[in-house]
Amino acid sequence: QVQLVESGGGLVQAGGSLRLSCAVSGRTFSNYAMAWFLQAPGKEREFVAASSWNSANTLYADSVKGRFIIARDDAKHTMYLQMNSLKLEDTAVYYCAARAGQRIGVGPNEYEYWGQGNQVTVSS
Repeated sequence: QVQLVESGGGLVQAGGSLRLSCAVSGRTFSNYAMAWFLQAPGKEREFVAASSWNSANTLYADSVKGRFIIARDDAKHTMYLQMNSLKLEDTAVYYCAARAGQRIGVGPNEYEYWGQGNQVTVSS
């Protein structure tokens, strides 16, 4: 069983930065593709960014390209989401997710394991 524990959310002013972390335990971290999703109130969960097991491939939603960076440290079994130039519309609960194998996906149903979610609030 894979367990994902998130940290690093909080309140930040527009234009500021936050870094989310996702610590993974239970299985070989390097065998999993990882991703971040967000869910705003009353909306469906949507894709933010993903990374293949060796970081060879990364993918970003258009809304965060150039502002967010996904990274993973396989030695520490941890994935990160560096969020810069935050906007009010980035406010949401952010989830990390994992799926076995090398292929990354953009749909929530493509991922088997999920973190508990972490609130990010951007204020004006």
